Amino acid sequence: MIAVFQKTRKSATRALVALSFALLAACEPIQMTGPIGGGSGPAINTDAPVPVALLVPGGGSAGDGIVARDLENAARLAMADLRDVQIDLRVYNTGGNAQQAAALAQRAVDEGAKIILGPLFAEAANAAGVAVADDGVNVLSFSNNTSIAGGNVFVLGNTFDNTADRLVNYAKRQGKQRILVVHARNLAGEVGRDAIRKALARHGVAQAGITDYEFSQEGVLAAVPRIQGAVNAQNADAIFLTSDTAGALPLFAQMLPESGVTPDNIQYIGLTRWDIPQQTLALPGVQGGWFALPDPTTSSRFRSRYQAAYGTAPHPLAGLAFDGIAAIGALVGQGNRDALRGRALTQASGFVGTNGVFRLRADGTNQRALAVATVRNNQVVILDPAPTSFRGAGL
Repeated sequence: MIAVFQKTRKSATRALVALSFALLAACEPIQMTGPIGGGSGPAINTDAPVPVALLVPGGGSAGDGIVARDLENAARLAMADLRDVQIDLRVYNTGGNAQQAAALAQRAVDEGAKIILGPLFAEAANAAGVAVADDGVNVLSFSNNTSIAGGNVFVLGNTFDNTADRLVNYAKRQGKQRILVVHARNLAGEVGRDAIRKALARHGVAQAGITDYEFSQEGVLAAVPRIQGAVNAQNADAIFLTSDTAGALPLFAQMLPESGVTPDNIQYIGLTRWDIPQQTLALPGVQGGWFALPDPTTSSRFRSRYQAAYGTAPHPLAGLAFDGIAAIGALVGQGNRDALRGRALTQASGFVGTNGVFRLRADGTNQRALAVATVRNNQVVILDPAPTSFRGAGL
């Protein structure tokens, strides 16, 4: 299992560096001039095509180009579903660059855009929001970084806060009372830690300590006896891990059970998807563990539709563009000239997207319906289905 960490460490480091750059670049976003939740917004003519600017990371790396293509494809797939609503989609390639994103956002508004969908990276989304704040135009970014949310910027990506809240809520309903938090000493781990801590406080579940570790094989090895000691000393009944398969999860999933901290005597909970890649499902420590994922039926339906339309599977982030167009179309379809103002965007009933229902919050963050799953005999089993509306329990 050591080899697994060695094999994946390089790719994991690249992924974490990318995440760290996005988060660090926007950890102190410029204060937006608009009211909280994008209360402003231009009036629209609902009888004419609504100009929507789609800012994608095309023009940068080859990988960003693939994401850009799939985001645009998904947006156009969503447009095909709209009834009696016309969207004038205008695509702008930011190259993944914040300055270019800001310039293109302003250009899009000058050219008539009534709302901006994208960009992808947090720094670029923050810059775009600042650029058009004085114009009163709202930005539905593809980021999941809540530090940039607020003012006229909303984040569409599923957040650590949303996942942690769903899992802690479920854990409490299953009688879990003392949860130990385990995280890496890096930006992703610390953001995850903070999300879990907030969820524990929100739901009145005791935090049975925090154990951190250096993001390395040696760091994980050194953390195992400390985690074991914390479980015993704090009488923890669950461990909430922020790690993923590309990082420390494979090592923890083997070494913690070997040290006596087994799924039989303590509940494992994961902040990340434990079903990606599929090989993760064979790890001993994830058997019986809990993690959250979007409604599998809804997600599968979108992937099938995209595959049929474009001949290839969509990038995992492509659905965010579909969701943005679906939300805009649903609001415009109501015939309200103020459909793209903050009050409309944050309607309590939310919208139906590629992964189920979601809604935008007045603080610029979002809430997405998630299912709670476990692993049994190396297979994913849904324990608590994703709610289909915001009246259901579990949200």
